[in-house]
Amino acid sequence: MFENLTLSMNGIWQSFMSYMTDLTQNPFKLLTLILDILIVLYMIYKFILYARKSRVWQLLKGILFILIITALSEVLQLKILNFILTSFMPYGVIALIVIFQPELRRMLEQLGTSKLTKYFGIEKDIEAKTKEDIYKIVIAALELAKTKTGGLIVLERDIQINDIIDTGVKMEAEVSPQLIVNLFTPNTPLHDGAVIIAKNKVAAAACILPLADDKDIAKEIGTRHRAGIGVSKESDAIAIIISEETGKISVAKDGTLIADLKEETLKNILIKHVVTKRFEGQKQSRIKAIKDKKKANK
Repeated sequence: MFENLTLSMNGIWQSFMSYMTDLTQNPFKLLTLILDILIVLYMIYKFILYARKSRVWQLLKGILFILIITALSEVLQLKILNFILTSFMPYGVIALIVIFQPELRRMLEQLGTSKLTKYFGIEKDIEAKTKEDIYKIVIAALELAKTKTGGLIVLERDIQINDIIDTGVKMEAEVSPQLIVNLFTPNTPLHDGAVIIAKNKVAAAACILPLADDKDIAKEIGTRHRAGIGVSKESDAIAIIISEETGKISVAKDGTLIADLKEETLKNILIKHVVTKRFEGQKQSRIKAIKDKKKANK
């Protein structure tokens, strides 16, 4: 048995070496092989990411186990077991198509629609998505204000606030007005605390913020507003505070509270200090780098 296995391995090794010799003599063929491997690895990677989010993942582990057992039965010459497993392989392919039918249909639908860009990782322009998220946050703030539901939404900017995110319940969810409003609904598990928006995601809810204890802050300012001011002082984050007593919307930025904001003003502040500051700064840095490079080349 082991002699046959050794002969088989030698044959595989000789074939591999012959193929590698052929590749070194033909550079174009080598580039084609590398491209082929990269495409296949990328498709496998995307499939695994997709599978982990569905019931396919559990089935794949079962299939992998069966393949390993089949390979071992071949090596160890377990002929009866190997015959049973290999006999059912063709039927297994049909069974997989039937079992995975909803998932396969969904993937094919994505290939035939605009979701193809998302499937291959070409996401929406980050600046446009950030603006879209801000509009959603403003809608949520207005809804909370209408019902006088207290809310505290913190937008992370350049300085990361992972230590604050760690104090809450991590979510990593898409930003939506419905989700934000539901998170602050009274008597629900996550309503008490702040919602953190970071990297275009609802990063966490029920987060604990540092309170501002400055003596120059008015005594009538409540805990929620003090928390918003506190996080804006300790980082460059912007906090949106909705008062449950008055329903008024305020923004805390750089340790300063801007109170009683209307929809358009709130939107303009967030666009200016979250989108414009971030992306205009990046554009200016790129322009400066190009100019510096041109000067160096002269």
